Formats: sequence, structure tokens, C-alpha cells
Amino acid sequence: MSGAASARGRFITLEGGDGSGKSTQSARLAEWLEAQGRQVVHAREPGGTELGLEIRHLVMHRRGDVAPRAEALLYAADRAHNIATVVRPALEAGAVVIQDRYLDSSVAYQGAGRELDPEEVRRISLWATEGLLPDLTILLDLDPAVGRTRMDAAPRVYDRLEEVGGGFPARVRAAYLRIAAAEPDRFLVLDATLPVEELVARIRERVSALLS
Repeated sequence: MSGAASARGRFITLEGGDGSGKSTQSARLAEWLEAQGRQVVHAREPGGTELGLEIRHLVMHRRGDVAPRAEALLYAADRAHNIATVVRPALEAGAVVIQDRYLDSSVAYQGAGRELDPEEVRRISLWATEGLLPDLTILLDLDPAVGRTRMDAAPRVYDRLEEVGGGFPARVRAAYLRIAAAEPDRFLVLDATLPVEELVARIRERVSALLS
């Protein structure tokens, strides 16, 4: 367990590009843990709080450009509030927090994707969260073209980041894999094209080891 997390709770995050199946896997994991009698808090970024919903609209659904540094700071503001008001209290109460996206998303999307300095983006997030790192990060790795096909097949609201071209999705994927390679003890990297039930089984195996 990371030194920044509570001595009782566990913090698990899911990362990956659009269409990788994060929402499905986080929901299945939460259901499984709750069936075992564990207290589970399901969170997300951006938009996991009332303030976060407003920030989510600004960074994801507002039409028009947002300067890359402004975008990174908005995500960090959402993250700071989410950790202070949702995640830390849950960890202190002994819950397992399962969160869809965290600081690795900012490093991948605003760092590599927007071509800001990834280390600067990471430092901003660590400052915003007082250094909290997940105990486990599950990266669902997927070819961006496959992710786009999956997203096109499902109804959804306008997402400003989906309109970014110029190799943006490929840079994001490569950044995720670099982050995971640098922190192998924290990451579980899975091929998101595997059958859903196989992914469920592999995630449960790793989480069982974490909680034992």
C-alpha cells in the first residue's frame, strides 16, 4: 500500500482511453467487493462531486478551445476537491475506493496528449492531492481505433477531447504505457480486447492479493 493512503482503506483507480471498458470493469469490481461485505465508494474524475460536475462540463462538453495549461489546472482543481471531500474521508473510514480516472489521466492527456511537460502536470496533481497515489491502478490498454469504433456504436454526449486529431489518441496510449512501465508495482496492465469475463477474473485476482 502506498504511504500516502490510509492505513485501513484501499484506493484503486482504472485508466485507459475512451472505449476501453473502465466503467464496466469498475462497476463489476464494486459489485464483487460489496458482495463480500466490503464498504465500497465508487468515484470518478472529472465530475465526482457537485463542483466537479461543473468543471467536467467546462473541460469536456463546452464547445470551443480551452488553453492546454488552463485545462490541466481545471482537472487539478477537480482532483483536489474530489480527494479532499470524497476519497480521503472514505479511505479514513476503511472503504475501498474505486475510481474511474485519476492523475495518470492528466499526465497522459494533458502531458503527452497536449504536449505539456508530463512531470509538471504530475507535480501539479500531487500538490493538489497532497501526494495521494493509488494502491493499484488498472490500465485497460486499447488501440485508439478500436476505442473509436466502440464509442461510435454507443450514444453519447459531445466530448471536446474526442475531436482532437493529429495523433492525440496514439500519444495518450503511449504515455499510459510509459507510466505503467515506470511503476510496475502499482499498475496492472490488461489487454482491453480480452473477453469481459476474463478481464473481470484477472482484476479480481490482483485485488484479492492487494486486500489479503
